[in-house]
Amino acid sequence: MRKLVALPVLSADALSSVAYGPEAMLAVLVLAGGAGLRYSVPIAATIAFLMLAVGVSYRQTIRAYPHGGGSYIVATANLGRLPGLAAAAGLMTDYILTVAVSIASGMAAVTSAIPSLRGDVVPIGLAVIAVLLAGNLRGVRQAGALFAAPTYAFVLTVLALVAVGLYDSAGRGFQPSATPQLTSTEGVSVLLVLRAFASGSTAMTGIEAISNAVPAFQPTEWRNARTTLTWMVGLLITLFAGTVALVHLDGVVPDAQETVLSQLAHRTFGSGFGYVLTPATTAAILLLAANTAYNDFPRVLYLLARDNQAPRIFLRLGDRLAFSNGIVLLSATAAAIYAAFGGKTAPLIPLYAVGVFLAFTLSQTGMVVHWWRLRDRHWRKSLTFNAIGALLSAIVLITAAITKFTQGAWFAALTVGLFILVTTRIRHHYDLVTTALALHPHAVEVPSRTITPPRSQNGATPTAAPAPGPAPRAPSETAAETESAAQAESAAETESEETPEEIHPLLIVPIAALDLAGMRALAYAASLRQPVLALHISLSAEEAQRFREYWNLWGDHLPLKILLSPYRATVAPLVNYIESLHHQRPGLTLTVILPEIVVRHRRHRLLHNRLAPRLRRALRPLPKIVITTVPFHV
Repeated sequence: MRKLVALPVLSADALSSVAYGPEAMLAVLVLAGGAGLRYSVPIAATIAFLMLAVGVSYRQTIRAYPHGGGSYIVATANLGRLPGLAAAAGLMTDYILTVAVSIASGMAAVTSAIPSLRGDVVPIGLAVIAVLLAGNLRGVRQAGALFAAPTYAFVLTVLALVAVGLYDSAGRGFQPSATPQLTSTEGVSVLLVLRAFASGSTAMTGIEAISNAVPAFQPTEWRNARTTLTWMVGLLITLFAGTVALVHLDGVVPDAQETVLSQLAHRTFGSGFGYVLTPATTAAILLLAANTAYNDFPRVLYLLARDNQAPRIFLRLGDRLAFSNGIVLLSATAAAIYAAFGGKTAPLIPLYAVGVFLAFTLSQTGMVVHWWRLRDRHWRKSLTFNAIGALLSAIVLITAAITKFTQGAWFAALTVGLFILVTTRIRHHYDLVTTALALHPHAVEVPSRTITPPRSQNGATPTAAPAPGPAPRAPSETAAETESAAQAESAAETESEETPEEIHPLLIVPIAALDLAGMRALAYAASLRQPVLALHISLSAEEAQRFREYWNLWGDHLPLKILLSPYRATVAPLVNYIESLHHQRPGLTLTVILPEIVVRHRRHRLLHNRLAPRLRRALRPLPKIVITTVPFHV
């Protein structure tokens, strides 16, 4: 992506937080009345410094990980598996709440302009999540001006709002307007200030997005990514500080019926086009921010599944090359949270802060370890920046966890703990299965002779041609016998076989790896003394070559066909290949023999792909295809 496109697309989550971050801070301070609101400017200045420090820290991450360095990758590589899982838990909590908070804040912006919709925020918000689900399942992706326009429109609108508001304030000598009469429910205290600081710090969510997407930039990728990150942090600080300054000068206070941005727009633009543009662009960028989670959440799940720490169904791509299972899980979880909190932004903020700063802290701490180990050119400077970012993020994390513990932070902390426990148990199960499936000497009796598929009329086997030929015939067969066999094959196309001699079988064994389950399936197929074809799906040419070498090392006892599937799909390539065999040689009865892992406990079934039922559904319309499984109990 060009920088002009990457900036709005990758910054939508961070910049949209201006819509709720300052308001979350003010909502805490207003509890102490006017005395509490006086602390808004110094707290905002502290948060702005935190944004700068974390932004500079992530510039170091981009330099160190030019192929993308998300919190999970950085923490796992430098701190170990458990810190990596904690970072993943923080990220996934962040992405889920990004959807819920963005939709809730977007609905607040809409209802500020259209109050009649306040009673319908939950069903409307759930409908928006359903639209995001449907769009992402169909492969909608962020691209070009379509997704850049809402971000640029929001930035220009808020900049205009701040500029006009400051110009008006300059006319009265920047004297703050009096706030309405407020009733304080608690006094100003250190705890109150810390709670406000933790709430306002949620304006930093999404600041790590650019470091995750470095490969998406034009060359030189890391340099363009760092430039874009600098612009994003600069815009974020400008919008955040400008909004808080204008709130202070105009005497605006949080209102349950109207957002702070809407109040500022009313005071600055009146009720004309400028006001209408403010909630419209706010809702648009928040919708885009919610959609960014649909790119990142499934990707983290994929990385976890790749490391055997999440069910392998999250490795699977759908028909539209989207991680469908991750998208569905994100939508369901975000919808449940959104509905449970009544579509309100304020109760969601305490949950938000813990996940965001847990990921920040572990990522930056991992970078400190990275520079300490590497010690390349300028490593001391980079280590210092990352250490400052880690320290400040840790302070916010601890502050949010303590001050907001009873308001929902306990739930976020519990979720992180449960996530680590579940993923650890998943990893333990996969390790046990891997040990059980590992080959060992003399574990499998290899076929005593090579059993090949039938040859085509030109003598090629399926390993050299896309489809096998007709059933083998003895060298002495006559022309009449050949004609009779051809008639038998033609009759077999209508599934009219009545005797074993009329069936011309070909056994196909899809094999993912040379393990005991795969060897049992191959041994079973070979024992039937019928033509056998082993079928392997590889993600890349390199992996295909590696598997071919393993196969030759095993002995190359059976013909092998390797299919390339660079998009990690399994069922579609299998179905397409089997369909092509069926259409090219309709007289053959194709028997697909699948190795199947059978687990002892029902709860473990979700951790293993159920390939046979999916193949049966896909191939049921075709005649003369049999699907069977060879169980391997673990």
